[in-house]
Amino acid sequence: MALARVGARPYRTTVLDLYEAPENSISIMPDDSTAPRHRHTARRRVPNAPSVLVTLDASREVPLHQQVYTDLRDAILSGRIAARAQLPSTRLLASELRISRTTVSLAFDQLRAEGYLEARERGGTFVAATIPDGLLSATRRTVARPGARPAAGVPALGTSKRGAALAGLANPSMAISAHPVRAFRTGVPALDAFPHALWGQITARLWRRAPRTLLAYGQPNGYEPLRRAIAHYVQISRGVRCAADEVFIVGGSQEALYLAAQLLIEPGDAAWIEDPGYPGARNALVAAGARVVGVPLDGEGLDVAQGRRLAPHARLAYITPSHQYPLGVTMSIGRRLAVLEWARQVGAWILEDDYDSEFRYTSRPLPSLQGLDAEDGARNARAIYIGSFSKTLFPSLRIGFLVVPSELVDSFAAARAVLDRQSPTVEQAVLAEFIANGHFARHVRRMRALYAERQEALLRAVRDGPLAEHIETVASGAGMHLMGWLRHLPDDGHAAACALEAGVETPSLSAMSLAPPHRAGLLLGYAAFTPQALAKAGERLAGALRAARGKSGAREKRPLRT
Repeated sequence: MALARVGARPYRTTVLDLYEAPENSISIMPDDSTAPRHRHTARRRVPNAPSVLVTLDASREVPLHQQVYTDLRDAILSGRIAARAQLPSTRLLASELRISRTTVSLAFDQLRAEGYLEARERGGTFVAATIPDGLLSATRRTVARPGARPAAGVPALGTSKRGAALAGLANPSMAISAHPVRAFRTGVPALDAFPHALWGQITARLWRRAPRTLLAYGQPNGYEPLRRAIAHYVQISRGVRCAADEVFIVGGSQEALYLAAQLLIEPGDAAWIEDPGYPGARNALVAAGARVVGVPLDGEGLDVAQGRRLAPHARLAYITPSHQYPLGVTMSIGRRLAVLEWARQVGAWILEDDYDSEFRYTSRPLPSLQGLDAEDGARNARAIYIGSFSKTLFPSLRIGFLVVPSELVDSFAAARAVLDRQSPTVEQAVLAEFIANGHFARHVRRMRALYAERQEALLRAVRDGPLAEHIETVASGAGMHLMGWLRHLPDDGHAAACALEAGVETPSLSAMSLAPPHRAGLLLGYAAFTPQALAKAGERLAGALRAARGKSGAREKRPLRT
């Protein structure tokens, strides 16, 4: 019998002879066992029986009793423990695994509750006799190891073609999101400067007086006080034209993109996206069946003339006009009017993602494109405005919003109810009070000043440190990251991989692009990091780029200007 326990030290597996077991061995004893005895039998003889592998890993987040339960259940289903076989006592199993008897008892209780085990008075614990052998043998054939081929005649488990397409969508951020935040990760605000105590006070006060209606189901379009607060805020700060009933609360900007794409796109429809641009938007459009058309950018933003040439009758355009992601370009007023004119002419929709527009350092935030979308007194003619609190507050607050044209309100409400029913109401109520009492506006002002300082710290780390040999960058009047143009390395994907090995996160520009970018670059986020952390990360990044350059043997080439 093989048993293993994994802790902080490397795990070890103890193999016990089923014929010659010590006093505290684990035994699986069938009722009709006729196994021969070894001549050197220990004080407690153990009949011949299938081997059981119980593996415990104290470093996992899964409780130990759940690990014992899972291993024993799998052994029963796989046939390694036969129906009617006797299990060891909780005392013996706990002793062998060196865990408390209570832990083992919890696992046994759960197995008994689910019908896998049955207890006999003064007779011990046995695998249930009511589990049919046919079902167990079928389970052994079909519930196999991951990657195992199904038996002949058994249909393969899998997703639909659409599900397979969704599973295959690339998401560069998911691979690293489970790790602690490290420089120069983009899109993360200054979590160290968030007013935790104030947020906690509002939350505690709200819970003390929370009405029953706050704990019941809410409206699919969101908590009404929050929708009113958002409508008022975006009208003043962003020039958005909207009423509260045109605001929809969703689970972040990604859900907003997915919801809008599912409602507005027919499979095969063309959709403009900025190239390079935000991969999450591309994925949402592809998931809806869109034919994505990458439209290049220049110094004024999205090249509308190129878009007309590539897909003149596209159904939708996704843009980040206030601060283009990732290049940081601000769309000119001429281009804004041009894309609105195109949308009206062909009946296209515009998704305006205003992901970090609050953070401008040289001027007031620019009015939204949606605010320009007015003709003959009509409001919100073609533009749908998307906002989120992930960048302004904290990412785990999965609250974003859309401002939709009045003609789409009923459709979005119905779709929202089907997709997710509603966002968590209590968090919405906390945020509503945070905004209504002026805390949100004050926090944004503080972060604007802090991010300007941190951007300057990053510029110093690049210009005055060892990074100057490898990266060229310039100050930006907005945003939470800078573009770092590689001086020598032509492959920014290789550079990003080398940086990650050195403990530095720098997404590559090519990962954001459909067409090969005209110059290799890395995204350098600074909002979440102190000047000291930025300086140290700059040294690590310089070392990684130096090593990458040495490995690739890349020759220096004249950089192309943006």
